[in-house]
Amino acid sequence: MRYKSPMAQIGFTATATRQWLKLSPQVRERIGKKLDAFAATGHGDVKKLKGQSGAQLRVGDWRVIFYQEAETIVVVAVGRRREIYD
Repeated sequence: MRYKSPMAQIGFTATATRQWLKLSPQVRERIGKKLDAFAATGHGDVKKLKGQSGAQLRVGDWRVIFYQEAETIVVVAVGRRREIYD
């Protein structure tokens, strides 16, 4: 699953795609807007992960775990804060 943003492309792993499709349309839209904004500007509520490579994008109680590879943001996981780090 891919969609293009002005600056960077956003790609999803198979696991992240399954998690994404389980979300409600309202949550997907909310997270999608933040992800697009980050891809376009490089700004957002993003922190590097401790103890592993990658970063997290925070959207309320939701988290998007990703890493950047050249011009692509690869989303590894999407879920609630309390469940995402298991």
